[in-house]
Amino acid sequence: MSRRPRIAITPWRRVVPTYLAERTVLDALDPAYSERVADAGALPMIVPRAGASAAEALDGFDGLLLSGGGDVDPSTYGAAPENVADADPAADAWELELVREARSRELPVLGVCRGAQLLAVAAGGRLAQRLPAVAAHRDIAELTPEEILAERHPVELAEGSRVRAIFGAGRVDVNTIHHHAIADAGTLAVTGRAAGGLVEAIEGDGPFLVGVQWHPEKMSEPDQRLLFEAFVRSTATP
Repeated sequence: MSRRPRIAITPWRRVVPTYLAERTVLDALDPAYSERVADAGALPMIVPRAGASAAEALDGFDGLLLSGGGDVDPSTYGAAPENVADADPAADAWELELVREARSRELPVLGVCRGAQLLAVAAGGRLAQRLPAVAAHRDIAELTPEEILAERHPVELAEGSRVRAIFGAGRVDVNTIHHHAIADAGTLAVTGRAAGGLVEAIEGDGPFLVGVQWHPEKMSEPDQRLLFEAFVRSTATP
């Protein structure tokens, strides 16, 4: 019996109240990430940033999934802070190390929201700390959780791109759960854009290197599972 591909998933370190303290530090991950990976046929495993180098942390894994989280600290891409929430420079450094190690091994990588932004930064790009008005994204600070999860906007997918092939369409409707965006994808190709040209998908050469600005794991639409299925297929070993 062949083993399932093993997918390393990054958590986000949060400070939350528990019975132990008002400010308890926890490595947290929405279970939807693991569920989508498992549903696609792989074994999801959380990789925290403690006690190992990126090389050690990725040993035995077949792919890397960079999950969402707080804003990438602007100092990471050489900018001054203007509109930043929940930044963690130590997390940025660790996850960028993981990206570089994964790329050196030609491991498939999928980046979601913050994860996509880190892929751009790792490729020499930079972020915009405010969404332009022409992007027509509603301010998530003004929406209820239910409205945030229900909100959708169209993204146009580039001809000949991996994401267009995955979704089998030139357009996909996605959610909006971010307030920073990719301004420059560096050496990666921009393959998805929303209104006003806002970057929504990026990709690079190799077995699989895709970043999406939206959160497919939080969407109930069946087509969003295609992204995880394609990612897991790319990690499968004979």
